[in-house]
Amino acid sequence: MNAILFTDLIADRQVAGKRVLIRVDFNVPQDADGRVTDDTRIRAALPCIEAALQAGAAVMVTSHLGRPTEGRMTPEDSLAPVARHVGELLGRVVPLIRDWVDGVSLDGRPIASGELVMLENCRLNVGESKNDEGLSRKMAALCDIFVNDAFGAAHRAQASTHGVARFAPLACAGPLLAGEVDAITKAMAQPQRPLVAIVAGSKVSTKLTILESLSAKVDRLIVGGGIANTFMLAAGLPIGKSLAEAALVDQARAVIASMRARGADVPIPVDVVTAKSFAADAPATIKAATDVAADDMILDIGPQTAAALAQLLESAGTIVWNGPVGVFEFDAFSHGTEAIARAIAKSNAFSIAGGGDTLAAISKFGVESGVSYICTGGGAFLEMLEGRVLPAIEVLERRALETAH
Repeated sequence: MNAILFTDLIADRQVAGKRVLIRVDFNVPQDADGRVTDDTRIRAALPCIEAALQAGAAVMVTSHLGRPTEGRMTPEDSLAPVARHVGELLGRVVPLIRDWVDGVSLDGRPIASGELVMLENCRLNVGESKNDEGLSRKMAALCDIFVNDAFGAAHRAQASTHGVARFAPLACAGPLLAGEVDAITKAMAQPQRPLVAIVAGSKVSTKLTILESLSAKVDRLIVGGGIANTFMLAAGLPIGKSLAEAALVDQARAVIASMRARGADVPIPVDVVTAKSFAADAPATIKAATDVAADDMILDIGPQTAAALAQLLESAGTIVWNGPVGVFEFDAFSHGTEAIARAIAKSNAFSIAGGGDTLAAISKFGVESGVSYICTGGGAFLEMLEGRVLPAIEVLERRALETAH
């Protein structure tokens, strides 16, 4: 990417003694007791934080968590559990600063070099979502260097991702952000063939544009979850009471036709795993795709389909994966996603996976080491695959041009 890189600033000894504000994506799942249940995103961002500390910066870190109402704090919206978890990983206490927009201090004094604090959920700040200029300028005034290392939020033009980068004295890309952009570019710009994309999820409508975009680029487009059910409808198959979007059947048919017209393919499941109810303990039944009953819910692909898709993946040159192909959280309906995950790990292809559910599946099946690049973003991952310009990246590249001149 064509932004200033934080790693270069460190190498050039431009960070020591500076106030560094790092925007990360610590929007991680927690259990009922507030314990972080999957810290993939946190661990991915730690190298940037540790490098800043070792370089002698006074480090402030902030993230969004959930979708809180701006200006209204609730315990569920707090980054306190995340700050504790980061502290455990780093072996140090990470103080959480609640009211920070008008100035950051620790025990009544400025943060010193080598110190680290976490700034409370940035989405609580009034004006964050609208990229308010006043709020952005206040954030920028807190630091000498702004580092965006939150690829997962790069598709949103908000005060903490875009506005602050406009007004900070120096704005740059963190190593995680830069790495994710480079990996996606590698996967899509000049991919090794065959290029196989897996796009799964509950709704076609939320991923229709990416499906249409990928249909012109990939050799195989594997659909899963509710999206696959809609494509099964388009292929004339019964889906019972499964989650689907009947109104988008024509669009699904258009994607299939677009792929076929250039010799590519959308594999439609030949067998599925069904249940009569959506529950972890619901009895699972394997059926041919043609035999789904009116009161059945499709909750996973069947073993025959899984085996065929695994074979496709193992012979791929490049794999892009977003979304599990079944309700993998329920063990009885996890086998399709597990087969996909293990096939990707076994393949010699360059593979990149992204999205919260995808990360959770990779963690559940322990295949992290077999995926070439694990992307922390979901929406940003999809938008970049589609070829869109992400606002938080565009502003960093623009600032780099201004600095160069």
